[in-house]
Amino acid sequence: MNTTLTENRGEGLRLIDDAASVTPIVKAAMALNDDPRLKQIVDAFVDHAHAFLREVKLTDQEFERGLQFIAAVGQANTDSHNEVVLAADVLGISTLVTVLNTTGQGDRTPGALLGPFYRGNAPECEGGADIARDGTPGVPLFMRGVVRDTTGKPLANALLDVWQASPVGLYDNQDPNQPDKNLRGQFRTDEHGRYEIRSVRPAGYPVPVHGPIGKLLAMQHRHPYRPAHVHFIVSAADHDTLVAQVFADDSEYLETDVVFGVQRGLVGHFEWHEDGAFPWGDGAGPHYTLDFDFTLAAGTPTYPTPPIA
Repeated sequence: MNTTLTENRGEGLRLIDDAASVTPIVKAAMALNDDPRLKQIVDAFVDHAHAFLREVKLTDQEFERGLQFIAAVGQANTDSHNEVVLAADVLGISTLVTVLNTTGQGDRTPGALLGPFYRGNAPECEGGADIARDGTPGVPLFMRGVVRDTTGKPLANALLDVWQASPVGLYDNQDPNQPDKNLRGQFRTDEHGRYEIRSVRPAGYPVPVHGPIGKLLAMQHRHPYRPAHVHFIVSAADHDTLVAQVFADDSEYLETDVVFGVQRGLVGHFEWHEDGAFPWGDGAGPHYTLDFDFTLAAGTPTYPTPPIA
């Protein structure tokens, strides 16, 4: 055997003799990795990916189609649409990662997937401000609650980054009739950990189906719909950042969310008021209220990277 070839490829490597020899050879090639966590992740990925190929006995033609699908997912990305995040969402990967990382932390609020429509640098707003800008039509929604730690202590100056779809089920980046950063805002809790946000009630909506993920859903005979919800990123000093969604309890698709995002602890009561004065500010008439408290676990705050501009 060519010893130079063997040495260059890593200790213990050999030429491939059969299917069983492929996996150990690949893992040996990566054995010199200096990052133990990266080695653990990639080794496990190779083990499971190779086991998948052996289980389904993937043909050359199916492998080619799979590569074309992955390429199409990447090619469908734009500044205003992230097909990769959408793929992780509809396959349940995003939700599983979230659940794995938010269980076993006491009474903290459950997490939810970030989704493909989060944008950074939302406008900073005063407590009680309306994120439905420029006269956005819709039934008023008043959201309020308290941010606490797991001991029940209110967290002053916690940051809530909020975004939602419109009453017709579109985010601002999807709808030329909405102003930029509409239905988005950042709010701080007061000295008692309280927040107040005014908006309009969001609608449920279909995820984008113009790309390869839409074709996959159609082939699986799955609907593309999400129940009505409001997104939150809640952060505070010395606490783990919470990425969550609060779902309307009367919304369709709660039990069949296309991205599997509905956790029981994130279903909120959108209370209907036929008439009466608004909870704050001027005005009266039909409106919804949502009272929802958030509980953060102790830890180090981090912040997700926006999937779109």
